[in-house]
Amino acid sequence: MIATESDYLLAVYPQISLDLVSARGVFLRTASGADVLDFYGGHAVAALGYAHPRVVETLARQAVEMTFQTNAVALEVRARAAEKLVRVAPTGLTRAFFVNSGAEANENALRLAFFARPGREKVVALEHGFHGRTAAAAAVTWGASKWYGFPHAPFPVTFVPPDDVARLEDAIDERTAAVIVEPVQGMAGAVALEPAFLHALRRRCNETGTVLIFDEVQSGVGRSGCYFACKKHRVTPDILTTAKALAAGFPVGAVLATEEIAGHAAMGSLGTTFGGGPLACALVETVLDVIEAEGLLENVRRVSERIRSTCQVGPVESIQGTGLLLGLRCRRPAAAVRDSLLEQNILVGTSADPNVVRLLPPLILQEEHVETLSRALEKVSPT
Repeated sequence: MIATESDYLLAVYPQISLDLVSARGVFLRTASGADVLDFYGGHAVAALGYAHPRVVETLARQAVEMTFQTNAVALEVRARAAEKLVRVAPTGLTRAFFVNSGAEANENALRLAFFARPGREKVVALEHGFHGRTAAAAAVTWGASKWYGFPHAPFPVTFVPPDDVARLEDAIDERTAAVIVEPVQGMAGAVALEPAFLHALRRRCNETGTVLIFDEVQSGVGRSGCYFACKKHRVTPDILTTAKALAAGFPVGAVLATEEIAGHAAMGSLGTTFGGGPLACALVETVLDVIEAEGLLENVRRVSERIRSTCQVGPVESIQGTGLLLGLRCRRPAAAVRDSLLEQNILVGTSADPNVVRLLPPLILQEEHVETLSRALEKVSPT
């Protein structure tokens, strides 16, 4: 299958040798009939696993009712999805804007920040952060220069080391339009920022009138054990972005903003063709309903603790991150550990840190699946 794709697609993705034909629950089925336990979750997208009956039913029902309609027409399903999302968001984030992806959400969040703080030119971001591959989102992504492609970034960016409060306070001033951070840095290897740093960040933004953006594209929608990771530390941004798990595999992203920030968005200042379509919105509503109905936030916390207590074995020397966004720091290259686990029919991810294996499984993962991972890790050579 990889060879067939290479005949027709741009060769830009390094691909794992895995010939998948179907998926159900937390398992992937290969062409040879093997069941692969998925601890990668389609890069944190498959929040409810695969073929969840509520997701399948929603897709079928909404496809019959209406597959698409423009944002020039108000839709009940869009209104319901926005209301549910605002209700689970941090207090004060009362306005939603639906888009198609996390990168698009971050692009529009940055645009909103510049609308809200006219005359300011600078953005502050964190080293090792990842915010997407569109022009503005990539400009605030650490190390993007090697693939950025465009001749110039749209604005100057100052990068600050994570958890360095002194450097943070120096970098943010009255010329700073926005600061954008991931409360849990996903691509960096599931690195959770210190609560003290997040609180200092909020204080400094308040002092300088800077817009604070939290990128919860990967950590949001229950993956942290809360609907959003920032709620664990009671730090509320001015803008929050989310995507990936939001529609259980259907493309969607969202920008959440305060009334003050939303007030700077003039008619026609933001736009998207497919964002906020009825299929996406119906699935957003379903995902949030299922998380509540099935107690998945508590499940994430319980299963996460099980991983921490049982999976520091074999090559794993420590575990970092939060909820079901975890990094297994290994004594040997993460790619080698990933390949060894795949030989045992377990799929995990790697990260920008060459020694960190990343776990992004569906929120429906159970403790019995953790035991399977633990036993498999014990069989992996520690060095």
